Amino acid sequence: MTRFAATFAKPRTALIAFITAGDGDTAANLDALVAGGADVIELGMPFTDPMADGPAIQAANLRSLAKGTTTADIFAMAAAFRARHAEVPLVLMGYANPMTVRGADWFAAECAKAGVDGIICVDIPSEEDAELGPSLRTAGVDLIRLATPTTDPARLPAALEGAGGFLYYVSVAGITGLQQAAQASIEEAVARLKAATDLPVAVGFGVRTPKQAAQIARVADGVVVGSAFIDIIAEHGDAAAPHVEAFTRSLADAIHGAKEIAA
Repeated sequence: MTRFAATFAKPRTALIAFITAGDGDTAANLDALVAGGADVIELGMPFTDPMADGPAIQAANLRSLAKGTTTADIFAMAAAFRARHAEVPLVLMGYANPMTVRGADWFAAECAKAGVDGIICVDIPSEEDAELGPSLRTAGVDLIRLATPTTDPARLPAALEGAGGFLYYVSVAGITGLQQAAQASIEEAVARLKAATDLPVAVGFGVRTPKQAAQIARVADGVVVGSAFIDIIAEHGDAAAPHVEAFTRSLADAIHGAKEIAA
């Protein structure tokens, strides 16, 4: 059983937490996320032009790049995380250029070597799967697809082709951190996506509070929180880990109990 399968087999909704590699004390923050109850970790790969991200994550990218964070550094962080946390799924999330500049086979092999479970590549659509997907699948690394409010029934099969790990539903047609979709629209979308795939469905973009997360957790298999963590790291810098852990615990408590409350 893969780490993803084991995580989503638990009788609760998963908390999927995102931070940017190289922003603050990454190792301490990763450990804080796990200690606080995060079920899946997304580690952002800093990039100069993060077009899907709002101001908070854009700023985190710039802080990380200003420190000189490289792709090699990110794989070292991932490998060290895997050595400390054998069972927690780890996803690298980012953009095509850092993932393909040395060749897809090289990137996929480095992911496998570092113990990375999945990849989210924001700017390679399913129609361009050949750029990265075959190499990842050969290496045993899941390519996690994105679906959005504009992914209609005609396009959804293409978006799901070759997908693995879980399906990430981007709940708003916009950038990270600034908006939140209406709960009714999320519920409708999750039901539609679950009818089309056996993959777990996780919902993200605009989720900032335990209350919001709990509402989504009643219908989704996972809830993704990112910008709220980035704000904590921006405020506290290298001393953010205790604050990250406390916020993670508040989210995890809300998310893990949501389906029991709904029932």
